[in-house]
Amino acid sequence: MRFAPAACKAFVEKTERETVCVSPLLAWSTSVEQLERISTLSVFTRKLDEISYVANWFISGVNGCIAGCGQCSPKVTVRDALNQALDEEIERDEKVFLLGEEVAQYDGAYKISRGLWKKYGDKRIIDTPISEMGFTGIAVGAAMAGLRPVCEFMTFNFSMQAIDQIINSAAKTYYMSSGLVSVPIVFRGPNGASAGVGAQHSQCFAAWYGHCPGLKVVSPWSAEDAKGLLKASIRDDNPVVMLENELMYGVSFELSEEVLSKDFIVPIGKAKIEKQGTHITLAAHSRSVGHCLEAAAVLAKDGVECEVINLRSIRPLDIETIETSIMKTNNFVTVEGGWPQFGVGAEICARIMEGPAFNHLDAPVVRVTGADVPMPYAKILEENCIPQVKDIIVAVKKTLNI
Repeated sequence: MRFAPAACKAFVEKTERETVCVSPLLAWSTSVEQLERISTLSVFTRKLDEISYVANWFISGVNGCIAGCGQCSPKVTVRDALNQALDEEIERDEKVFLLGEEVAQYDGAYKISRGLWKKYGDKRIIDTPISEMGFTGIAVGAAMAGLRPVCEFMTFNFSMQAIDQIINSAAKTYYMSSGLVSVPIVFRGPNGASAGVGAQHSQCFAAWYGHCPGLKVVSPWSAEDAKGLLKASIRDDNPVVMLENELMYGVSFELSEEVLSKDFIVPIGKAKIEKQGTHITLAAHSRSVGHCLEAAAVLAKDGVECEVINLRSIRPLDIETIETSIMKTNNFVTVEGGWPQFGVGAEICARIMEGPAFNHLDAPVVRVTGADVPMPYAKILEENCIPQVKDIIVAVKKTLNI
């Protein structure tokens, strides 16, 4: 049995007991039993006969083909883009280090730090106890002392255990010290709803952290976003919260030579227009950007051309790009996975009402959000609590009265 997609056969050597993957970005060997254990840590628990899914989940991010087979896609997963960014920045600056639960010897719960501990050792890639308050405090103190820590939360829901360190220590210190003490730290990890993990592990923290002065908050969608925003965040002298999405880690995107360069960064505070349009503007962040693009493709068949904005940055918010788009399309819908009350979409709506774009609107702004309830565990209820493509299509048609 082969565990790799047909296009990646050149990477895989099959032995009787294990599969070995050979790649510039992916070098590991694992037995079926190990893969089964790994699968239980993912969102979906896999049976042994379904283990090929997990292996493909890992191998899907391979970039380029060392065998020159010509069959492999040049795409890079969000997971590998983050791995590249960490590798490049740790190599570039000796002050950068990564700490968190299982980030070192286990290569990270989601394999974001794969291979980094073996390359950089215990002083740069640090496994911590299961104490978010403790290791976040250590990271903030290290940043105050002049280092550049990357503090990984296995999920941002656990960041609530460290909220005092993030808000009171990291975000406010530069102001309270009259600019004498900066805190160049990155808090990163998966954010928002995943799949089947219940109310305590499914929250979106974009509005929570976006509310706090002193923090910068970014939310990547694509591999380009992930790599560029993480590198920019590590180089920034302010504390940055980077809200990733677990369901995007295995999704592949094509990357240009510019993005693959070690010098590439995505400026914090600048949105990206993913699709040009003339009839209505859709603004979203993280996984919802993909939903907007899917909805736009469906609506295009009906003659509706949507402009899709990938916010990328929650704080600072690139309101100018949104306003310029609204002045062109005259209609606007926001999309987010978080709760509606005091959410990212609500803030954008307020900014639009207070700014020059308001007089260009032909209809009220419509928000598509997560349901205003704790996330249910049942699959069908969960799906109805998370914005879907059909919800965006309904919102667009409502706005355009079609």
